[in-house]
Amino acid sequence: MKIPFVNLLVRWLVLALGVVLSTKLVHGIHYDTETTLAVVVVILSLFNTILKPLLLLFTLPFIVLSLGLGVWLINAFLFYFTGKLVEGFHVDSFGAALWGALIVSVTNLILTRMLLGSALPKPPGSPRQEAKKDDVIDV
Repeated sequence: MKIPFVNLLVRWLVLALGVVLSTKLVHGIHYDTETTLAVVVVILSLFNTILKPLLLLFTLPFIVLSLGLGVWLINAFLFYFTGKLVEGFHVDSFGAALWGALIVSVTNLILTRMLLGSALPKPPGSPRQEAKKDDVIDV
């Protein structure tokens, strides 16, 4: 999918599914209404867009020393903070936030790759697509 708005909607739906799964699977996470769920998805999206890169930057040595587990802790912190910020979304403990963040992360990883696999940027070092020979101008 090449349409940015559709990609955003798919990502929000996948995030909403992850939050719903975490409420069903983790004791201690629940929401009151579907409107609350929509607010949680928007807040988590904003946190992942704005706060998470800053937190990753400031905690980079810890993330490297913990072999990446620090990212899971940051996700759990954002999940827990969302529970404190949004009325009607309840995260009872940081342990519940850890499990909820894990479920949301795995759900996002799997479904985003399945649904938007071709729209994701290629990681560095991956084979590049060959350009057409007639598109290159040699001088």
